[in-house]
Amino acid sequence: MSLYCLSLNTNKISLAHRTLRARTGRRTFTVLGFESSADDTCAAVVTSSRQILSNVVVKQHDLHEGFGGIHPSVAIEAHQRNMPGAVRMALEQARISIHDVDGIAFTRGPGIGGCLSVGSNAAKSLAAALGKPLVGVHHMQAHALTPLLTTPAADLPQFPFLTLLVSGGHTLLLLASSLTSFQILATTADASIGRAFDKAARALGLSWGTRGPGAALEELCRVTNDELESLPDIQPFTVPMPGKLAFSFASLQSSVERYISLMEEPLSSSHKIALARAFQTAAARQLCAKLTLSLQKLKLKDVNVRDIVVSGGVASNIFLRERLQAALNEYSSDDERISLHFPPLELCTDNAAMIAWASMHRFLASDYDDYTIDLRAKWSIEDIRV
Repeated sequence: MSLYCLSLNTNKISLAHRTLRARTGRRTFTVLGFESSADDTCAAVVTSSRQILSNVVVKQHDLHEGFGGIHPSVAIEAHQRNMPGAVRMALEQARISIHDVDGIAFTRGPGIGGCLSVGSNAAKSLAAALGKPLVGVHHMQAHALTPLLTTPAADLPQFPFLTLLVSGGHTLLLLASSLTSFQILATTADASIGRAFDKAARALGLSWGTRGPGAALEELCRVTNDELESLPDIQPFTVPMPGKLAFSFASLQSSVERYISLMEEPLSSSHKIALARAFQTAAARQLCAKLTLSLQKLKLKDVNVRDIVVSGGVASNIFLRERLQAALNEYSSDDERISLHFPPLELCTDNAAMIAWASMHRFLASDYDDYTIDLRAKWSIEDIRV
């Protein structure tokens, strides 16, 4: 039985896969993927048999820390320097030549326009020169479909499933009905959760480290020492817009900044830990509240959801994972368990493996893009077909 036969939509991939094998005698279709939508330069090789042959990510944290965020022109220049080496490394790690690649995929959008153009131009030029088919991919669709690549075959999410996409640029709660059909149930009214994590970390004076400011805040929350018993008592931050399917993280970020501004002395280490924990706990409470609210509303509409996918860079936060699982355990009944799916930590943040995988169903259906396809810096996930 094919790995793809576990859901209605992945049945289509399986049929195309068998047709390809019958026509060409090849067991798998191999895709070289490009991702450069923000500040990570990525290249990867993935096959239709769900093998990640390579996944190269070149980060730029050291270049942007001084700016307090991604500086577009700096990111573009770094992508231009890093992309050739990333592609070469991806092919070397996959132990294939460029001529063994069957198709080339890239992030078409959304993202920073100039950054997107680096990956787009590289992919289109390479595909045109080699006569390879090309597919442009929606970045958030790729995040949502990653568990279909990484989850064991017997436990694959079944459509329709809920997907919570949490990253530096987005906070989205979606109903996924197929590989290409997504309905937005909730989005942020202001800042994304990833942006709020980053700004809270900066307000606390945390160094970005090798993983970024949000990860630095998570690491601070995990600090354990003898002083923890005497941590300052900070009143819990509230969850905004109770009862409404909408996120707001600007208010949470502002609560941290306001607390710091009212301090008469510089923050002590214990104060930083307490404040970071209060922030992270409030962020988790908001995600849990909105997720369970969406399940309740879908149930009233007789929409049966048995799987939830959480992906994006913030999905690598272990505390958030634990709180979401606890909330789901509390919500689920013994007769109707809901499964929670996360990509591996290294595939939560931006990567090209997810781009290659999200393009696979189109390659197998011979549904290619023209080499002149344009970018979509702003592109709603509800409009993937546009």
